[in-house]
Formats: sequence, structure tokens, C-alpha cells
Amino acid sequence: MSNTASIVSTQHEATSHRHINPWLLTAFAIALLVGLPIASVFWIALFPEENIWAHLADTVLPHYVFTTLALLAGVGGLAILIGVGTAWLVTMCRFPGRRFFEWALLLPFAVPAYVIAYVYTDLLEYAGPVQGLLRELFGWSTARDYWFPDIRTLGGAIIMLALVLYPYIYMLARASFLEQSANIQAASRTLGCTPWQSFYRVSLPMARPGIAVGLSLVSMETINDFGTVDFFAVKSLSAGIYDTWLNMGNLGGAAQIASLMLVFVVMLITVERIGRAKQRQYHGADRYRELVSYPLNGARKAAAVTACLIPFAAGFLIPVLVLGYYAWDNFAYSWNDQFVTIARNSFLLSASAAAVACLIGVLLAYTKRLNQRRSLAIAVNFSGLGYAMPGAVLAIGVLIPFAAFDNALDSFMRESFGISTGLLLSGTTFAVLFAYVVRFLAIASGSVESSLAKVTPTMDMAARSLGLNSLQTLWRVHLPLIRGGLMTGALVVFVDCMKELPATLILRPFNFDTLATHVYQFASDEMIEEAALGSLLIVLVGLLPVILLSRSIASANGARKR
Repeated sequence: MSNTASIVSTQHEATSHRHINPWLLTAFAIALLVGLPIASVFWIALFPEENIWAHLADTVLPHYVFTTLALLAGVGGLAILIGVGTAWLVTMCRFPGRRFFEWALLLPFAVPAYVIAYVYTDLLEYAGPVQGLLRELFGWSTARDYWFPDIRTLGGAIIMLALVLYPYIYMLARASFLEQSANIQAASRTLGCTPWQSFYRVSLPMARPGIAVGLSLVSMETINDFGTVDFFAVKSLSAGIYDTWLNMGNLGGAAQIASLMLVFVVMLITVERIGRAKQRQYHGADRYRELVSYPLNGARKAAAVTACLIPFAAGFLIPVLVLGYYAWDNFAYSWNDQFVTIARNSFLLSASAAAVACLIGVLLAYTKRLNQRRSLAIAVNFSGLGYAMPGAVLAIGVLIPFAAFDNALDSFMRESFGISTGLLLSGTTFAVLFAYVVRFLAIASGSVESSLAKVTPTMDMAARSLGLNSLQTLWRVHLPLIRGGLMTGALVVFVDCMKELPATLILRPFNFDTLATHVYQFASDEMIEEAALGSLLIVLVGLLPVILLSRSIASANGARKR
């Protein structure tokens, strides 16, 4: 197999020396386009028109940094507690409802953090149904008669984000637990370990690489969040970009904060990779041997059910029921021509981004297959950096070069022909589409590459022997074989685009809304009932990749079902 692959690679290497290789040119051009927003952010941060870095450092920046660190620590800690704990329970323990919770605990993944924040604020505020019921039951008349926690705080933001982000850790931790050796588990029990000791001393250290990856994803999503922290008035770095740009009118200062956010992201990725660097695990002969689970009885059984029920109910069931009730009650008002237009905007924009991202993903993955070059591998990996960029940072990085191009072209046309071209790129749906593709290209490219890697290199040799060139081989041979992975990548990109808020808010044209911005605007005006239909639609669309994830985990580990 490896000899065949090397032959294919050698042939294409030889060919590429004789003429310009369009596959390589395309891959490097894509990498440059993806790197443009990153370079733009650092450029404007280093050379701003008005440098207010010293002012920011003396006033608001320390608070932004402290709040962001507190968010990262709080959300990460709570997500680990929920994700790892529930993953261990449904994998290694037997209790009522375990099979249901195996997939139900993934459902909060479909709910955007800003949606759940709006729902719980409406439920728990002073005029909401919870406090109203308490006042009625206990005869309280004013807020001075009792104490009730304020959800719109840093602590509230941590809980809201953790409730919808813990599935990252749950999914990877459960996969790690399922892949662990049954013999090692049996040996720990033979040595006298209790279930808790076996978990703490054996299973948890072995699952640490997967947990580390999940924690890095949770942390990056926490840094990216804007809707929740803005609604709760929590001044994180993400919210600071908007304050500095829109309220202070200083794009350079916003870019400087954005650069600091990128430093945070790089640090998170570095720490995650260092944490996994010395972790090496290999599957043994008992990889598919049935895992022996622990039966729970009495109080432990009730505690396990409660521990799994709370995150499922709080992260998915309650928000969906509330949104469903509000959407039904206000359907006549919410469902109108404007809402249909907004929904169509979201679907068309997200579908276009998914199609473009998958097309580029196919080009990158196939080029990497044809050309085994280190420089190409670096370029392809670099093209996936957009996924690590927070939406607000990416929006600034897109706007800077687009605005520079528009201004330069408009100036040239005015001086040469007396014609104003206006905004051709910035302030258009193309800018939003470009940002979506850059941000989520890694998902499409990774999905295609993983599917393409399963196609044996002998297929390339057979196609070439039949007279097919590279493009014909891709169209007739590879695309039909990787259709499943391609569709999965497109679906995940589509759903992520539907939920994307920060980049859309900054880059969208005037009088152009998506479901995410529509929900944000109504919720910001304390009109959650009017935002319910749009929120519910986003959640329902988000269920599609969750179902795929659940089926993938179940099928991949079906041999170990008990």
C-alpha cells in the first residue's frame, strides 16, 4: 500500500517539475486568503491611526483580561465536572435511563449559548414566572422581602456557557472511556480498587488526551462568545472589541484587543498540545471486548439519574419547552413576511458557505493526496487556523482589507472617471460569506480529508491506467466514495453558520438580518417572546449534527455495548 502511494506521489512530483501545478497553486492561494484576516488584525494593531493601547491598558484592558480568565476557568471547570462525570456514569455504570442519557446528554450541543441565556433570564428575573411563583407561595411583596440570585452576572454567564459547551468534553471523554482496555479495568478491580479509585487512578489519566482536546474546544468557544456576555453585561475581551470599536470609534484599539485574543487562543492550543505530547496509548487485543459496568442501587442509583438529568434538562429540555411555548403563543405575530425573509437569508447564506467550504475542502484534501510535500501540508494546516479565530476577531480581519480595497478602488475611479464604486466587498453579504468560509473551512476540510484517507491509493493507479487525469479521477472515482464525509462536513458547517453571531453582527449589510441577529436584537430589547420562533428554529436545525454525532459514537463502539 505504501509503495503504491509513493509511486503516485513520485509521478505527480515529476509532473509538477515540468509545468505549473494548478492544484498546488490553488492550495497556496487558499492559505494566503485565510491568512489575510490574521495578518490584517496584527497589522492594524501594530500601526493604528490612533494608538490608544496605553489608555486601554490603564483603564479597561485589565478588567477585560481578568473577566476572560475567570470565564475560561469557570466554564472549563464546570464543563469538565459535568462532561467527564456524566460520561463515566453512562459508560461504566448501570442505572435506569442510562441508554437514554447516552445520546440525550449531547442535545444541549444544539442550543446556542446566547439562546439559553435569554431563556433563563426571562424565567428567573424579578418579573419572571419563578420569582412570581415564590412571591405568591410565601406572601412576599417586594424584592426586599427575600434574596434571589441575579443570573445576569459573571457566575450566571459561566453556568449558561457550561450548560451548552460541556458536550464537547462529554463526547470525547465517553469515546476515551469506551476505547480503554477491559483488561486494565479488570486488573484494577483485582488489585482492590473501588469503582471510584478505578476511575480516578486508571480511567481518568488514560482519558486525559481526549479531555484536553474537549477543554480546548470549550475554551475557544468561550472566548468567541459575544451574545451571552453582552446580554449579561460581562466585560470580556470579546465584548471589549465591540465597546472599543463601536462606542469609542477606534478600529485600531479593537484590533489590538483582537490580537490579544489571538494570543489567548494560541496559548490554549499550545497548552493542549503540550499536555498531550507525552501521552501515547495503543489499542490492545481486548479493544472490542465487552466492558464490565458497575450496577448502582439505592441512593447511588438516584444520584446517577439526577446527575445526568440536571444537565440534560437545564441545557436542553427546559429551554426548548419554554421556546416552544413562546413560539406557539406568539406564532401569529412572529410568523410574517419579514421573518420568512430573515429565515431565507440564514438558510441561503449558510448553505452557500457550506457549499463553498466543502468545495475548497475537497481541493485542499485532494491536492494534499496528490502531492506529498511538507510545504503543502503546512499550507493546508494553516488554512484551518480560521476555526481557532473568534468571530469578532475574524470580522475585523475581514473588514480591514475589504475596506482598504473598496476605498482604493473608489478613489481611483473617482479620479480617473468621476465614478463612485461605493462598497463592493465590505458591508455586503460577500463579506459575511467569506468570513463564514474562513472560520469553518477546517471542519469541511477535515471531514473530507478523513474520508479521502480511507480510499486506497490503488484506486488512483487504476484510474490513471484507464486514461483519467487527476480532475477526472476526483470527479468519477473519489467524490462518489467520499460522499458521506462530504455531506457530514457540509451539514456541520451549515449549522455552525446558522448559529454564528459575532462575525455576522459586524459584517452584515444594512437591513440584512439572519436568524442569529434577529434573535439577538429582540432579546437585547427584552422581547424574548418575539425571539422565540427564531431561537427554536436555530435549535431544531442544530439537532441534525447532534444526531449524527450520537449515531457515529454508537456505531463506532457498537461492539462494546452491554
